[in-house]
Amino acid sequence: MEKNDQQRKGRWKLFAVIAICASPLIASYLSYYVIKPEGRTNYGALIDPRAHPIPPALATVSIDGKPAALNDYKGKWIMLQVGEADCQDPCRKRLHDMRQLRLAQGKDMDRIERVWLVTDDKPLETVLMREYDGMRMLRAKPEAVQAWLPAETGTLPADHIYMIDPLGNLMMRFPKDADPNKMKKDISKLLKASRIG
Repeated sequence: MEKNDQQRKGRWKLFAVIAICASPLIASYLSYYVIKPEGRTNYGALIDPRAHPIPPALATVSIDGKPAALNDYKGKWIMLQVGEADCQDPCRKRLHDMRQLRLAQGKDMDRIERVWLVTDDKPLETVLMREYDGMRMLRAKPEAVQAWLPAETGTLPADHIYMIDPLGNLMMRFPKDADPNKMKKDISKLLKASRIG
């Protein structure tokens, strides 16, 4: 009789040890597959910055043809748009969004430069230049821009707004017709996480 009691007690101890050892595995399984915690996601697509530094071949100049490099703005975050001088409604919306997104960063807005790479030699509208005063406008060869900036399938670089980090590396691309509220959250997170720029 004592032997049976000892065996029974031994089995319960074994089950207790197995339950204790298995509990972390069971808890992780339940939390991942049953509770399903929401992971942190970005609205913009992250780009490997090591693969996309500002290329020397970009050879930008100012609107009036004087030497001016995109690298001149290193040390700050650069919000970048590209496109032809004939800025239609989608282009104007991106320029407007860029201005508002910078202002929305409050005390951190001075950490951001807005840059428009104009990809042709046509003149810009004076009214447009005045409306977006403070926007850095540089000219660049379209083939150099195309080779540097990755676009989503079925889009062109001119359909996106890009973010360049303070070290001069391209690191984020926002989708075509991007939602400014979602962009604002991503930009705020970048500025908060960054100790530079």
